[in-house]
Amino acid sequence: MSSRILPLVAFIILVVLLVVGLQISDKKTQIPSPLIDKPVPDFDLPVLASPDHRMSRESLLGKPYLVNFWGSWCVTCRAEHPVVTDLANLNAVYIVGMNFRDESEDALAWLQRWGNPYDVSLVDYDGRTSIDFGVYAAPETFLVDPSGTIVFKHLGELTWDVVETEILPRVASMEVGN
Repeated sequence: MSSRILPLVAFIILVVLLVVGLQISDKKTQIPSPLIDKPVPDFDLPVLASPDHRMSRESLLGKPYLVNFWGSWCVTCRAEHPVVTDLANLNAVYIVGMNFRDESEDALAWLQRWGNPYDVSLVDYDGRTSIDFGVYAAPETFLVDPSGTIVFKHLGELTWDVVETEILPRVASMEVGN
């Protein structure tokens, strides 16, 4: 009898270890940002569709906005694009596309093909602004309050669940003044 129970106990122990390991592994992918509750880093970047026009962090003060780092070369950016588009269609928050490490022609063609959900897209060709934001890899998304303070960061593909549970409630609280 014990020879039959021993493999079952060993199996249960392995399953428990696997579940615990997966939970620990999942927490390692949630990299906190040292920029939360800090001002948006300085930037002065050209607008993608109009390179003679430039925008800075001061240009965006006074309203909440989302900064979405993306590139035409980014497979995950393509996967999250419908979510960003759906969010844009709600007109709930101003969305800044931060196109980085990309050729402008490629970025414009990508937006032409898949649609442009951004209120404005800025060009971070050399990646310096992405470094200042602490971006690890595309896509990454930051929510900024009207005073220019970063209040939320999402690493990786933006999902509708994140929009509903993290972004929209924070934006709503900014509008009410909470």
